[in-house]
Amino acid sequence: MSASQNVVVSETTRSSIITSSNNNSSSSPKPSTAPPGLISISKKKLLKNLDVINGGQRINAWVDSMRASSPTHLKSLPSSIYSQQQLNSWIMHHPSALDMFEQIMEASGGKQIVMFLDYDGTLSPIVDDPDRAFMSSKMRRTVKKLAKCFPTAIVTGRCIDKVYNFVKLAELYYAGSHGMDIKGPSKGVSRQKRLKQSLLYQPASDYLPMIDEVYRKLLETTKSTPGAKVENHKFCASVHFRCVDEKKWSELVQQVRSVLQEYPTLKLTQGRKVFEIRPMIEWDKGKALEFLLESLGLGNSNDVFPVYIGDDRTDEDAFKMLRDRGEGFGILVSKFPKDTDASYSLHDPSQVMDFLRRLVEWKQMQPKM
Repeated sequence: MSASQNVVVSETTRSSIITSSNNNSSSSPKPSTAPPGLISISKKKLLKNLDVINGGQRINAWVDSMRASSPTHLKSLPSSIYSQQQLNSWIMHHPSALDMFEQIMEASGGKQIVMFLDYDGTLSPIVDDPDRAFMSSKMRRTVKKLAKCFPTAIVTGRCIDKVYNFVKLAELYYAGSHGMDIKGPSKGVSRQKRLKQSLLYQPASDYLPMIDEVYRKLLETTKSTPGAKVENHKFCASVHFRCVDEKKWSELVQQVRSVLQEYPTLKLTQGRKVFEIRPMIEWDKGKALEFLLESLGLGNSNDVFPVYIGDDRTDEDAFKMLRDRGEGFGILVSKFPKDTDASYSLHDPSQVMDFLRRLVEWKQMQPKM
């Protein structure tokens, strides 16, 4: 068997192996001479070994996924991985939103445009230290102008307080913790009153003590892995592995899984060089987008044109929601071909800013109603 092949042990095979270990069939002429209890011990050992094999497969699958979604890893791949034909095909299906700007505006057909923006990798560059993912002053001014033209929301995996400290724009909607903490615009009031008055929805509030507990355990468990960084986003937690040596990824997966096995109501997902630990509830960025549209009174309107811009796997829930609704569209921020439900693409935050500027200019040129 080659090194690249996987060892798969089905439940049927597993059962038959265990049965044969305990079965003195007629084909065995000699009676068992094993001491009492040895067979049951062997059975337990075999079960444990099989669990190790299956567990190893799961860990390997996580590591492969980490490797595949790593921007730095993709940059190191030979260009032959993506043939020019494949790249052209992907661009044909997900053309540049800048190149298609006029067609996009025509498609909006005079409807109410509503903007939804991810933060990391969309409004700010991806950096090694998530605490230093600052947006530029030019981007902030652009988003401020955007919010004067269209209802605008930041939808992020970060907690609201942290992303607000980056963005510093009170006139926006904020959906933090992957949409599990939603607050509305609160311009013109003090910060203390703003946090109280702008509360809209927190569908995972019952999970707060659990997330705090898991966060503390993850801090303790992963401290032996250099470069690992754990964040508490209030309604979810994350483990960043951007600065972890690839040789340590398997170890980190085991550490994270060892903590989460005690919490069956939490789920583990993966983003760009980050693990996300979230409550196992029917809620994601797509649901948050729907909720925000409802809050704006546009949930069932035929005159709404939502635009969602994001770069991560968690943004796919929003892209898919828009595609299923048949209203608006998603824009994926990526320099590399990816499976996505987004309709268009942009390379990086600088192109995102260019697109937002053009939106503002287009709106300002429209005749006043």
